[in-house]
Amino acid sequence: MDQSDEDLSREAATGDLQAASELLDRHYQKIFSYFRRLSGNDSDASDLSQKTFCKVWSGIGGYGGRSRFSTWVHSIAHHVYVDWRRVHNRLDGQTDEWWLACPGEGPSPFDSAADKDLAGHLYGLIEQLEEEARETVHLHYYQGLSLQETADALGIASSTVKYRLRNALDVLRNRLPEEKRS
Repeated sequence: MDQSDEDLSREAATGDLQAASELLDRHYQKIFSYFRRLSGNDSDASDLSQKTFCKVWSGIGGYGGRSRFSTWVHSIAHHVYVDWRRVHNRLDGQTDEWWLACPGEGPSPFDSAADKDLAGHLYGLIEQLEEEARETVHLHYYQGLSLQETADALGIASSTVKYRLRNALDVLRNRLPEEKRS
């Protein structure tokens, strides 16, 4: 039977490299995808992922299990990203070509060219949101974190997450052409 992340984290904190490796296998791809969406390229995503997991391993003894392990890792990733943004002052959004080059993780959900165009347009609009709203959307919708997990990762109240998501959806709804809002 598979061990829980919390059990593995306790073992990794005592120096068990196999437990640490299992945690890395379980969480690396989600964190890398998170950074790839936010940074716009694989190189920065890889660097940011590496920094995140270095911080995870150096701080794993301090993980007290007050939240899910994945939430704790996303919280560290969020702080790594904020620091990186501050230093690099990254304000450039992703191009349409970048979105088209992103590989899917399964069968494409787009059955028609119109759906694909709408999705590309929507992704582009999300990248135009203010930084706080964009990161909240990324964590909740792209990473699949619950409202509370998103709040924990960002260090804010869940009511603030709800507010940011509601405002982001209003902005996106207003920017989408009326015929595509249904």
